[in-house]
Amino acid sequence: MVRNGIDNIESSAHLLRGKRLGLITSPTGLTQDFVSTIEILNERFHLAALFSPEHGVRGDQDAGDPVDTYVDSITGVMAYSLYRKDSKRLTPEMLDQVDMVVYDIQDVGTRYYTFIYTMLYALEDCAKAGKPFVVLDRVNPLDGVTVEGNVLKPGYQSFVGNYPLAVRYGLTAGEVATMANAEMGWNADLHVVRCEGWERGMLFPETGRTWVHPSLGIPRFETALLYPGTCLFEGTNLSEGRGTTFPFEMIGAPYIEPERLADAMNGYALPGVRFRPVYFKPTASKHQGERCGGVQLYVTDVRSVMPIETGVTLLDTIRRMFAEFAFLPPVKEGSRPFIDLLCGDRLIRDESLELPALLEQFREESRAFEERKRLYHLY
Repeated sequence: MVRNGIDNIESSAHLLRGKRLGLITSPTGLTQDFVSTIEILNERFHLAALFSPEHGVRGDQDAGDPVDTYVDSITGVMAYSLYRKDSKRLTPEMLDQVDMVVYDIQDVGTRYYTFIYTMLYALEDCAKAGKPFVVLDRVNPLDGVTVEGNVLKPGYQSFVGNYPLAVRYGLTAGEVATMANAEMGWNADLHVVRCEGWERGMLFPETGRTWVHPSLGIPRFETALLYPGTCLFEGTNLSEGRGTTFPFEMIGAPYIEPERLADAMNGYALPGVRFRPVYFKPTASKHQGERCGGVQLYVTDVRSVMPIETGVTLLDTIRRMFAEFAFLPPVKEGSRPFIDLLCGDRLIRDESLELPALLEQFREESRAFEERKRLYHLY
């Protein structure tokens, strides 16, 4: 079985002993035996503070909901919010409570997922404060080889994309931290407690580990595999399946004709995926309580499926087939439309760019990023 960083904590115990530790974690911070990183650091070392990302350290907050600062009822340790309305940064007051910050969260290998920006913000804050930063590394469930999608452009930064990564970037969290620390010139005192037994070509099912959902929207490995493509629908007036048992695996809206759409999508014969016409009624989020038509995506081959090309093709097909399709307006006045923030560019909204040309540009940017990231491989 592949071992994550927390499973190898004893090899780096010398880094942690005698330090007041601040831990950034979530419910995925577990050993292979399902012992939480919070418990291990609290019992074996000096856990002085918890720092909470989106969803909370115990996973009790909904997506997008601000997280409060509170006392953790199990450890009695203060849990400070890194997902506040006004800031997602470590403050000097928070950093005064600790000598070192430790990060342990399962990533999903996709640029939109916010945990890596919590990590990078904290890394930069620690660099400025002269505090060491430790990443308890975890495998990338989408492998460490495959790169897909475009690279985020200057001027499109947000909390769903704040560093120039490809959408599917093929790096572990420890490698992302190493890359950013070098490229941004932060010169943080960064330590990565590495995984053992992980090979870059492994997808999550090949690691022998049990899937623990990193958030309620990613309940299964197949969801994580489709997410790089279907998350784009968060920037449209279609439901991305939130409020159903298959978030990011069902896409639809009240105006969609399921059979027409499924026939069109299956006609492309996209690798590793099939489309089934479905009807569903979300219990939350977009189109809550409304009957939606749409498609459910089924991964038929985890090795050949290209989720970003699949998602972009689905979006383009719906835009052409259904006049009611629309991109959502900016969340606040003066900001960019959410689809641009997800895309890290305005390419998807650019109607002058035909789908083949768009996908080829994505491939070119992927190839360039693949070369760039190799400098930072730890495995």
